[in-house]
Amino acid sequence: MKSVRDILYGSSLKEVVGTTATEINELVFDSRIVSDNDLFVAIKGAAVDGHTFINKAIEKGATTIVCEDKPNDIKEGINYVIVDDAHKTLAVLANNYYDQPSKKLKLIGITGTNGKTTTTTLLYSLFMKMGIPVGLISTVVNKINDVSIPTERTTPDAVSLNKLLAEMVDAGCEFCFMEVSSHAIHQNRIGDLYFSGGAFTNITHEHLDYHNTFKEYINVKKKFFDDLPAEAFAVTNTDDKNGEVMLQNTKAKKITYALKGVADYKAKVLENNFSGLVLSLNGTELYTQLIGDFNAYNILLVYAIAEQLTDNSLEVMRVISELKSVEGRFEYFKSETGVIGIVDYAHTPDALENVLKTIGNIRTGNETVFSLVGCGGDRDKTKRPTMAAIGCEFSDKLILTSDNPRTEDPEVIIEEMMTGVGGEHFKKTISIANRKEAIKTACSMAEPGDIILIAGKGHETYQEINGVKHDFDDLEILKELLMKFEK
Repeated sequence: MKSVRDILYGSSLKEVVGTTATEINELVFDSRIVSDNDLFVAIKGAAVDGHTFINKAIEKGATTIVCEDKPNDIKEGINYVIVDDAHKTLAVLANNYYDQPSKKLKLIGITGTNGKTTTTTLLYSLFMKMGIPVGLISTVVNKINDVSIPTERTTPDAVSLNKLLAEMVDAGCEFCFMEVSSHAIHQNRIGDLYFSGGAFTNITHEHLDYHNTFKEYINVKKKFFDDLPAEAFAVTNTDDKNGEVMLQNTKAKKITYALKGVADYKAKVLENNFSGLVLSLNGTELYTQLIGDFNAYNILLVYAIAEQLTDNSLEVMRVISELKSVEGRFEYFKSETGVIGIVDYAHTPDALENVLKTIGNIRTGNETVFSLVGCGGDRDKTKRPTMAAIGCEFSDKLILTSDNPRTEDPEVIIEEMMTGVGGEHFKKTISIANRKEAIKTACSMAEPGDIILIAGKGHETYQEINGVKHDFDDLEILKELLMKFEK
């Protein structure tokens, strides 16, 4: 049981009907899971307004309602708390309900368009290998030490997030490495959390279906750093033209990293091939099993953060050299006949270009690079022609296919992608909406030594079509089909 008055501490109230001098069992914002004596927060979402479910929540046992609009039919014996912003209030309530867990460990947030999952996962693996209790909140999976917890979105809602952090505290975690999405910042899912550090990877055109303009997208990311406390640190990639922007108004300690420009943490790629990278990192040579310049940035950021949190740089470097590729991020294998298969989550123009440039830097030039590229339905349409154009420019053969079409027609998505294919590239571009058939076609055409890149879905083991998730694992299907054509 928690006191309503206590968990409202720090929130901005407009009016109270009834009393806050009462106790509640659970804090919920989904009327479907309300039970006796719960506090229900009515959230105005993009698709659904929680205010329409207030009476349903009361019928199911809610005794306290937090909302922005005072209901016309006030129920006797029910307490109503009217607030200006229910999203912000929910974050405050969740933080207080779970006894401010983010202050009981060191929470490090990673934001940016690309690299969040890889960086957070590598940091988690690094600290686990060093014997330090740690938590992970990522797109792929959430972890409390070695216990995995399934995840449905990059950054959980405020209630789930604080509950997860509280469980990490109870499990003795000293640190938590967390992906921070622009949606989570904008929707106040991370509101009222105490971050000990934050990092910026890069920013490219993405999520413009949600953020109206690229400038708005940048400003949302910047807000995360603006809100960091003075005791925290803020690390930014100064090779990104918006990297310095992130630190303009932060009160936190400013730290920079770069491969090209001047920075506190510098690295130079000495070797780059399918066996890994050799870097000169702040003057020390470091071997890593990860591949590509984009991973050089990830490793550099991992090292910078780890050095802020520990006092054993040599041990950090030693363990970094043992880290393996993150699931679905430039995950590759070689078939019996020497065909190289690569699966990567690249679903933005910048990420796709980085992966294809990495392949271009490693290849001998005597092989054919097949790229399978799609774009998700019900998402930013402006990137579709660009994705196809990049696929054309850096591939020998391009197959445009279905990603997660969701409620859109895959053929229409591919048609929109095709507008980015220049006339000189028509001959090397084909479209096959069925993703498995597209992979099968690439496998049937590939000769020993050729490279097949399956981009877009990475770690995902499903394909979402008309609201239904069908089993689909790019890596397993690619391996299965290559084996079939080798027999």
